[in-house]
Amino acid sequence: MDATLVGLLALVAVGLILLAVIFTFVPVMLYISAWASGVRVSIFTLIGMRLRRVVPSRIVNPLIKAHKAGLNLNTNQLESHHLAGGNVDRVVNALIAAERADINLAFERAAAIDLAGREVLEAVQMSVNPRVIETPIVAAVAKDGIEVKVRARVTVRANIDRLVGGAGEETILARVGEGIVTTIGSAESHKQVLENPDAISQTVLTKGLDAGTAFEILSIDIADVDVGKNIGAELQTDQAEADKRIAQAKAEERRAMAVAREQEMKAYVEEMRAKVVEAESEVPRAMAEALRTGKLGAVDYLNLQNLMADTEMRTSFATLSDEESEGGDLTKK
Repeated sequence: MDATLVGLLALVAVGLILLAVIFTFVPVMLYISAWASGVRVSIFTLIGMRLRRVVPSRIVNPLIKAHKAGLNLNTNQLESHHLAGGNVDRVVNALIAAERADINLAFERAAAIDLAGREVLEAVQMSVNPRVIETPIVAAVAKDGIEVKVRARVTVRANIDRLVGGAGEETILARVGEGIVTTIGSAESHKQVLENPDAISQTVLTKGLDAGTAFEILSIDIADVDVGKNIGAELQTDQAEADKRIAQAKAEERRAMAVAREQEMKAYVEEMRAKVVEAESEVPRAMAEALRTGKLGAVDYLNLQNLMADTEMRTSFATLSDEESEGGDLTKK
């Protein structure tokens, strides 16, 4: 084998390697697909995407889709949105859906909605097909004290202009629940609510609950109305029970004070009795002193003893008479 053939084989091998590298680094097939679809993307633009570490298919395929849908987009818009962390395919799908539904949605607005973390395609679909949100059971009390439980269905439509910075579904549900509670609470009787439940939805709708939210409330329909507990009666019962306990506590306090006063009086009586006994103990001493000093004679002392004995005898007779009279009365009975 001569040197010329060896050089030719080497040149062919190097060419094949270069072609493999080019076809690996440069998306030629993607370029051909774009050219066949009528999208003019230069090969250098695709190479630049590779150098910027952007997958070209994530830009070119949505661009082909947008071109077929009649949208005027370019690679710079899609690539900048991709580099910002957005979902290019989702934004293009939303723009196509908005175009078909005759909704005015610019690429910048759609990109801002997507970067804000909201589902832009779902928002466009909700603008075309409104969603029904069902509230949890809302319990409120009318003026007559009867509890009323209400479940409502809120039909909302996405507001594209307020998707960025607008409040979500939780705010809608909270405001509707607040409006239901206010309406039922202002009713004179729970029967009014049961007879005319659409008054709740009418009153709530007039409050403009969708202000500052990403939705537009189309209707509020009352799905279910139930009568709950008699809250007024329960509150009155609880109040009466509390009043009874307070009265019992006050009565117990007065009884304790009376018992304490009674014990104080008993102690006072015992104290007085002790003083009487103490005073009586001084009588014999005084009499002895009077005998010693001659102020009291023996005859006077004997007369005093006789007087005391006569008094005790009369007292015993009186006691026996009382006992006999009581016994006679019992016998007669």
